[in-house]
Amino acid sequence: MTDYVRSDISNGVLTLTLNRPEKKNALTRDMYQALADGIDGAGHNADVRCVLIQAEGDTFTAGNDLGDFAAANRGEPDAVRNGGNPLLAALARATTPLVAAVNGRAVGVGTTMLLHCDLVFVSDDALLTTPFVNLALVPEAASSLTLPLRIGHARAFSMFVLGEAVDAKRAVDWGIANAACPAGELRERARAAAEAVAARPASAVTITKALMRDPAALAARMEVEGVHFAAQLKSADAREAFAAFAGKRAPRQSPS
Repeated sequence: MTDYVRSDISNGVLTLTLNRPEKKNALTRDMYQALADGIDGAGHNADVRCVLIQAEGDTFTAGNDLGDFAAANRGEPDAVRNGGNPLLAALARATTPLVAAVNGRAVGVGTTMLLHCDLVFVSDDALLTTPFVNLALVPEAASSLTLPLRIGHARAFSMFVLGEAVDAKRAVDWGIANAACPAGELRERARAAAEAVAARPASAVTITKALMRDPAALAARMEVEGVHFAAQLKSADAREAFAAFAGKRAPRQSPS
């Protein structure tokens, strides 16, 4: 477990805490692996009956570390992980209930991972965005399937293509989150929910979660998305988008 993801087990709940607040909890390859290991490991640990994902600082996560994306675009050999993003695969096959406590901004995978969580609580100042197209990329984590199913095609298209931000109230109204609460109460609210899940009969909870999901369909959509994502990541459009983001300017449009 990387220092940037803390792990703790108590009262049947495995708490995974993103701990890179100085970088807005932008996710590195090691952080993805640590989260995946925690979620996978929960399914094989009888002491864990629920997983709670939370974050330090004022941001749940700024999404993927753009330095890693830029390195992949440049073709650096260690920048692309064989087998894709381990967190996404772990989310697809997760058998243990997942609860999220979302403080502040949740960007990219910070939002799409919520669609795999069974309970989601957001702070009143939360802001969810999926600005993949802005970076010349495409949706991931099976979100091209799960987000339209959750909130409808038009809303999902606006989030993906226009980068529309969704505040806490709309996240609840649209069914992305269960409830919004003041930031100071967020962890307590999410923790109480996670412990309530953990206190239920484990076998019935596991079966109920399994009946509500189709892991094969999620994994299949992730595979298709992954092919397009990898291709876009190496594109000239992505290179310009990353440079524009770093330079705090608008990207120059390539000829059509």
